[in-house]
Amino acid sequence: MPRAFAEIAFTPAVRLVQEKQGSAKSYAKFFLPDVDRGDQLTTRETTFIVERDGFYQATVSEAGWPYVQFRGGPRGFLHVLDNKTIAYADFRGNRQYLSVGNLSKDDRISLILMDYPNRRRLKIWGRAKLVDIQDNPVLVARLHNDDYRARPERAVIIAVEAFDWNCPQHIPQRFTIAELEPILAPLREEIESLRAENERLNSKLNG
Repeated sequence: MPRAFAEIAFTPAVRLVQEKQGSAKSYAKFFLPDVDRGDQLTTRETTFIVERDGFYQATVSEAGWPYVQFRGGPRGFLHVLDNKTIAYADFRGNRQYLSVGNLSKDDRISLILMDYPNRRRLKIWGRAKLVDIQDNPVLVARLHNDDYRARPERAVIIAVEAFDWNCPQHIPQRFTIAELEPILAPLREEIESLRAENERLNSKLNG
């Protein structure tokens, strides 16, 4: 676990519970100065991020309530601008603007990126800046894939403050149709081949 993530996640209340539950000593080492801060994306994180076609995003309201939603798009719609910045084009949806409203008052944001087939999970914490398309159409266009039929309204630019990889212990394996295609395609071909052979044999027997 990187030090930057521990400094954000392990608040006094959290550390008190860790003390009571007996795990405080095992996590204390992540606060040592020689532990990697983990606030700059490496090739590993960059590759993982740009391969995703969705993620879970959390913001907090003025009343202190958390709000979590799923953000989806074409694979790679979440961009890595540099080793401290990620961004995506925010598409028009049901026009409730809960996340946008929350971020206008509190720029803290948290993302969870999932790779269910390989049981991998990346958590990112940062601070978000909203850029309306009217203010910077070039930036929004840069983040938007024209082949994806959705209307972008703004860009969400996230300054990364910390990230952490989770263990796979309780992550279920799930697959999309696209991820199953390499397995299904040979089976379909074999079925078609057997069907054709069956028809040939039936034709021969009935001929």
